[in-house]
Amino acid sequence: MSAGPVIDPAKLARFLDPFWQDAILPVLIDYIRIPNKSPAFDRDWAAHGHMEDAVKLLAGWARAQLAAFPGATLAVVRLSGRTPVIVIDIPGSGEETVLLYGHLDKQPEMAGWAEGLGPWTPVLKGEKLYGRGGADDGYALFAALAALLALREQQIAHARAVILIEACEESGSYDLPYYVDHLAPVLGRPALVVCLDSGCGNYDQLWLTTSLRGLVSANLGVRVLEEGVHSGDASGVVPSSFRLLRQLLSRLEDEATGAIRPADLHAQIPAERIAQARLAATALGRDIFAKFPFAGGTRPMADDLVELVLNRTWRPQLAVIGIDGLPAPGSAGNVLLPYTTAKLSLRLPPTLDAARAGAELAALLTAAPPEGAQVSCEVKDAATGWNAPALAPWLERSLARASAASFGRPPAYMGEGGSIPFMAMLGAKFPQAQFVVTGVLGPHSNAHGPNEFLHLPTAKRVSAVIAQVLADHRAGPA
Repeated sequence: MSAGPVIDPAKLARFLDPFWQDAILPVLIDYIRIPNKSPAFDRDWAAHGHMEDAVKLLAGWARAQLAAFPGATLAVVRLSGRTPVIVIDIPGSGEETVLLYGHLDKQPEMAGWAEGLGPWTPVLKGEKLYGRGGADDGYALFAALAALLALREQQIAHARAVILIEACEESGSYDLPYYVDHLAPVLGRPALVVCLDSGCGNYDQLWLTTSLRGLVSANLGVRVLEEGVHSGDASGVVPSSFRLLRQLLSRLEDEATGAIRPADLHAQIPAERIAQARLAATALGRDIFAKFPFAGGTRPMADDLVELVLNRTWRPQLAVIGIDGLPAPGSAGNVLLPYTTAKLSLRLPPTLDAARAGAELAALLTAAPPEGAQVSCEVKDAATGWNAPALAPWLERSLARASAASFGRPPAYMGEGGSIPFMAMLGAKFPQAQFVVTGVLGPHSNAHGPNEFLHLPTAKRVSAVIAQVLADHRAGPA
């Protein structure tokens, strides 16, 4: 890469700081107020109209910014029966296209918000904007356009930019493949993909996501009776459905260590990712686990910090995230229960095929039912993870340059434990593309849980980083 265009960092800050404060923050506050839960959590989302309200708010704001870009267009695309997407097409110079991605749907409310806070109650405390969806991922549209406007303000060229904002990500992006196919003439073959829906290990440096775990979710059910019966009469004669469920889960997970037992659900970790995990562990130290609100004397699952990073990013892990068939303790009578159903969330290594893993999970748990019980394992979702391609030299240098300018430190590289289905989809469709996957979800920002917040300084710095990367991309390799 050539030295690239010189972005004046002081001028960049003079533009981005007031732009975020005056033009973005008020709209983000309005966005947080909208309870536009993802379709998985609001089956009647279309009738309720909250998603439409969010689309209108973000599209209206974005449309007002496009006056700075001659020839730019914005469309809200709607396929029948599917959540809409916002597509912004901003002309640039050169022949290549950059795709910038985010989403506007939200996770559900979740209990446990601190006093004065709430999912649909935006609260600004110092540098943090509390409320559902600001960090995950409402800020993305604003950050992408802010970066492009900052380049325009300094008269620095960029390639054609397509901003794609979906409304189904928190439900597994099941609508997105249809839009990617429908919009193929618009998307073309992006040379660079920027995803703003990931996390950061701290707020002191730029974090680039190198991989994402896959996910299989399934409902495991054990039924032993057609109806509940008196426990005094039946216990010792009829097996407990909960006990049999425990036995089945032990086929999958070592209950003493949390390790996933089947070798086929593991994958070899690339040497480069292990080396990056060591550097990330050094940068984060105890914050790898100290950021979590452990109760009592609960300890992390390993003493070795590198092992914790790898556990979180490359190893399969099981969480039981729901139980049906068990009444609340306060209303539980002396009844031997007819069934127990657990919702399983199995995180997969980034390179493991999720459909195959789901089939193996179902076969493992339904074979030879213990004590002849009626066992079912219904796979609900299967999303394959993603492992980033090697960075082109120009991009590696650009990220180092941008991180030094915006954060004053080198960038850090680490996998994420969650899933962004869009990345695996794009990685398969555009194998020639370079990827920049980053985000603002740092310590205690608590996406999906209570007290989610957007760390505003990080959002501004990410905007500045993207501006530099877009400028360097247009400059091209040396």
